[in-house]
Amino acid sequence: MEVKSYQSQAESLLKEYILADPLVPYTSIVGSIFACKMVYDLAQLISAVHFKSYSSFSNIQRVEWSNRAISTVHAIFITAMSLYFVFWSDLFLDNQLASLITFRSSFLSTFTLGVSVGYFLADLGMIIWFYPALGGMEYVIHHLLSIAATACAMLTREAQFYTYMVLISETTTPGINLRWYLDKAGMKRSRAYLINGILMFLAWLVVRILFFMYIFYHIYLHVDQQKHLIVL
Repeated sequence: MEVKSYQSQAESLLKEYILADPLVPYTSIVGSIFACKMVYDLAQLISAVHFKSYSSFSNIQRVEWSNRAISTVHAIFITAMSLYFVFWSDLFLDNQLASLITFRSSFLSTFTLGVSVGYFLADLGMIIWFYPALGGMEYVIHHLLSIAATACAMLTREAQFYTYMVLISETTTPGINLRWYLDKAGMKRSRAYLINGILMFLAWLVVRILFFMYIFYHIYLHVDQQKHLIVL
């Protein structure tokens, strides 16, 4: 009985305080930062055991190796969630008349954007701390813009649909990171490296070029709703 009582109290605390609607963004951001730290530590531990070339890396190469593990995990997560919200979720269906598509949001959509903001903050912190080893000023600017755009959609609960459409572009990140891993592992002339290059080209073509054309077309079809967003 005592265990059930503690469990009930914990669930109540979780719902009323930690996951209360106004605190959802902040809970997800903090949780995401801690998750990034966990992935970083696990990447170091697993790599040291299972990758022979890892021991010959310099300290900064080991940092980048684990840093790319974080970005890969985030990319897989946010791509899956973005595809769900854009193509499968009922939240942003055109036949829903509850509200304009630019003002629709949910607990899950807001929480997921918070996870992305937390990742960008953690990654930006590492870029600045090890600057310029993990990337130059262009990386800093890219992350600042990403944080601003994603946080705005998260906090205002506006334009989340289009934010998720843009975040689908993270599909290309795992391929880029895998290419770096293969290079550092001495597999630049392997078949895996060649296949990775082909898949990267196709992913960039579909996600970064053709799909962005679809985004602009979707904005054009819903230009009346964009005007409401701009006015507000």
